[in-house]
Amino acid sequence: MENSSAVSSIILSAYFGMEDLKYLYFSIFLILYIAIVAENVILIGVIYTEKTLHQPMYFLVCNLAANGLYGSTALLPALLKNVASHPSEVSLASCRTQIYCIHTYAIVEFTILGVMSYDRYVAICHPLRYHTIMSLTKVYKLVAFTWIYPLVAFLIFFIITLQLRFCDKTIDKLYCINYLLIKLSFCALSSKESKLKALRTCTPHLFAIINYFVGCYFEILQSRFDTSHLPYRTQVFMSLYFLIFPPILNPAIYGLSIQAIRVKLLKLCYNKNRILSIQ
Repeated sequence: MENSSAVSSIILSAYFGMEDLKYLYFSIFLILYIAIVAENVILIGVIYTEKTLHQPMYFLVCNLAANGLYGSTALLPALLKNVASHPSEVSLASCRTQIYCIHTYAIVEFTILGVMSYDRYVAICHPLRYHTIMSLTKVYKLVAFTWIYPLVAFLIFFIITLQLRFCDKTIDKLYCINYLLIKLSFCALSSKESKLKALRTCTPHLFAIINYFVGCYFEILQSRFDTSHLPYRTQVFMSLYFLIFPPILNPAIYGLSIQAIRVKLLKLCYNKNRILSIQ
């Protein structure tokens, strides 16, 4: 196990299996990267130069292409370098930078697709008011939102990762991702006893989450879909679960599983029984 204060680089062990055909892999990834860059740059160029395409939907498509360039550049140049080099070791700073870029790329992609869905909704449901609702000013704000929100939101979350110290330096993947980097800091959970203790500590909370999730699922199911074909008692059970079972099960889950609460409850029951026996 590496000293947690000494880890300054990360080994991406998945590259070791590519050693025999590394020139073939390098050529394939290079061609893919050139194709991605060419396609997206051409699309952005056409939308930018053609005045008739200066419409909300095409601006969003342009941003989707820009995000494609951002994501592929976060991955493929580093991947090409690692395929060509040996051993496949990157600095911790480079690994963290790649994590931030890849994860924000994914969030931006979902955000842009969400805004594009809203644009299509307005075009279909409010065609006469489309240009009023989707004005250029609003489109610019939406585009800014699709980039600023993911970049800031993930940064707030990623600050926790930046503060971690690591006791191992090997990730079995071709690129760095946040979860696997965090796993390298799990020095204290290395023993079986520690893992079981962590599981016991989290079990009540997991049960409470599952219980609440089931209630939410039943509520959404009844609100969004026709459940009239189900038996009457099943419908009643599903409609009442959300409001009855979490409140009635949560005290039992936490009261019986958390030792500090369980001891107090048992002590209280014991004292009560003792008083009744004396009377």
